[in-house]
Amino acid sequence: MDSILNPLYSIVSGVMVAIHQAVAPIFGKDSGVTWTLSIIGLVILIRIILIPLFVKQIKSQRAMTALQPHMKEIQKKYKDDRQKQSEEMMKLYKEHKTNPLASCFPILAQAPIFFALFTVLNGIAAKTPEGVSAPIARGFLKGEYLDSAAQAAFFGAKISQSFLGSTDTTVKIVTVLLIIFMSATTFTTQRQLMVKGMPKMDASNNMMLQQQKIMLYLFPVIFAISGVNFPVGVLIYWSTTNLWTWGQQYYVIKRNPTPGSPAYEELQRKRAHKDKLDAKGAEGIDQDEAIEPEVQGQREQPKKKKKKKK
Repeated sequence: MDSILNPLYSIVSGVMVAIHQAVAPIFGKDSGVTWTLSIIGLVILIRIILIPLFVKQIKSQRAMTALQPHMKEIQKKYKDDRQKQSEEMMKLYKEHKTNPLASCFPILAQAPIFFALFTVLNGIAAKTPEGVSAPIARGFLKGEYLDSAAQAAFFGAKISQSFLGSTDTTVKIVTVLLIIFMSATTFTTQRQLMVKGMPKMDASNNMMLQQQKIMLYLFPVIFAISGVNFPVGVLIYWSTTNLWTWGQQYYVIKRNPTPGSPAYEELQRKRAHKDKLDAKGAEGIDQDEAIEPEVQGQREQPKKKKKKKK
């Protein structure tokens, strides 16, 4: 298995070491800030690379929204035949070149990187059966870099330690706070999409909306439960990823919202209001231009000379 995953270990550790070398002169090579920035930099690089997948995800979501009437018809027509209903659904997706799983592509694409980072950071905190610390080198994270990362801390908690893998109170407090933050940002990101980014639908008969509601509550719970096993560095990685996702989604919803969504209607109202103000402004300018020559003409009329009395 390691022979398959070694390239991933090299990529993840190589990026972290490269960023570490870049910021070490500022914060110090053994500083927790330096290693934290290395993890954050890894997130930023990955998310930039994944932007094309994010665009594809948005297009797929909008295509699925447009197909909702057709999907309802199929569900109604074949309500007693699940197999035929599934076949017709797949046919519909194929005809319109969309995929209901496209919304999961960015998460699936990050999964190998996430697993590689988890393994690399776990290797830093590895111990022998006798309990003696014996960090395991992964990729480029070896030698002095491995020793430095093993001692690096985030608000007093070593980035290689986890809630269940440490008896340190500071580690437990920091991991709990990061897990809460990670779960909260997951919830707010999903809710932002549902409240502003999706067209208004009939909740009682809409498969997509039901799936979104499940994800709204399920994902934060999954992160909260599994987070106790994650090293602090992985929690930093996932929290940063959530912040990026929230900001990226906020930008798309605000600037290019899905037609029919509350955000789209709000944008249309703002544009209409702006156009109205522009029209009034242009009308006012035209009137001013029409009045100005009259005023100017009045100003230029020669004054009548008063006759001198003899």
